Amino acid sequence: MPVLLAPDQAPTLSQLLAAANTIGLDCKILESPEPSPRIQGLGSLNCAGPAEISFLSNPRLLHQFEACRAAAVVMTAGSYEAARNRPSGCRIVLCSQPYLMYALLAQWFDRHRTDRLAAGIHPSAVIADSADIGQDVSIAAHCVIEAGAVIGQGSRLGPGCVIGAGSRLGRDCLLHARVTLYHAVTVGERAILHAGAVLGADGFGFAPDPLKGGGAWAKIAQLGGVTIGDDVEIGANTTIDRGALENTLIGDGVKLDNQIMIAHNVTVGEHTAMAACVGVAGSTSIGRRCTIGGAAMISGHLVLADDVHISGGTAVTANISEAGRYTGVYPFAGHAQWQRNAAVLSQLSQLRRRLRSIEKNGKTDQ
Repeated sequence: MPVLLAPDQAPTLSQLLAAANTIGLDCKILESPEPSPRIQGLGSLNCAGPAEISFLSNPRLLHQFEACRAAAVVMTAGSYEAARNRPSGCRIVLCSQPYLMYALLAQWFDRHRTDRLAAGIHPSAVIADSADIGQDVSIAAHCVIEAGAVIGQGSRLGPGCVIGAGSRLGRDCLLHARVTLYHAVTVGERAILHAGAVLGADGFGFAPDPLKGGGAWAKIAQLGGVTIGDDVEIGANTTIDRGALENTLIGDGVKLDNQIMIAHNVTVGEHTAMAACVGVAGSTSIGRRCTIGGAAMISGHLVLADDVHISGGTAVTANISEAGRYTGVYPFAGHAQWQRNAAVLSQLSQLRRRLRSIEKNGKTDQ
């Protein structure tokens, strides 16, 4: 990848590790006679150049390290000792958690990008007089900030964002283009909301209306809101509906991928992560530190305990009270074989009765 900083802006390796708050990871730079290199960016092992830092977290990629041209590589002591050929001119940073260090270094470079939105308000933005805009806020073109909204210090809004009446955005948040917060939505500090995310749309609430006949439905007004904790990231085109009476709640540190649907009155516990295209039906409570694989579906009014891990494509239709991994994916097969398997599955209840009869009477129930 291209370098991110000009040479005169680039820190030395030691300065970078200190600035990115990685010293707490107990890292150690192996000494070498060359002066400490200046680090202009990040790169993968097979692409990083002599002004970039790379990392090795998977020992199976040792062959890439041996041919690496990076200025420095972050790796474990075990990986370093296992390397047969060590590239010359490459500083080694020993660290027990190189992937975490990579994440911290990437955050540091992202904060120092030259194309970050500068503080200021674009002339085309529409901001209500009663809105409260904090210091060092960036509001890009065609944003709309409605009455009583609050934008925390240092937050950045990309083009076309809408912050509804009475909604609150915490400090140092980043909203990419076209993020919409309906009214009465609260977002904590340091949130990242990607393009097209919608928070606070009406939940899917309707009551049968026999007075009108013909199968008509009466809309249930959604009077609750949405509350998002600190350090939450929400992917592109993900939607989180407002509660019917109480708020929909997303805990601190939750990470939501793209195109996820969170229905009304759902509660998601701290540091839970969901991959793309997950659907969570209304009034379900998901515990802390859970992981939900891509395209999993979770029915409404369920309770999932802390530390539950759902495999991709799984349909969860009952409460889960114990931590662990749960999978309900039917294996794919050639279509003809799948039809034969499905035919057998449709007869399982009958086979079960026959087996019980055999166990009870010693003979087949005809």
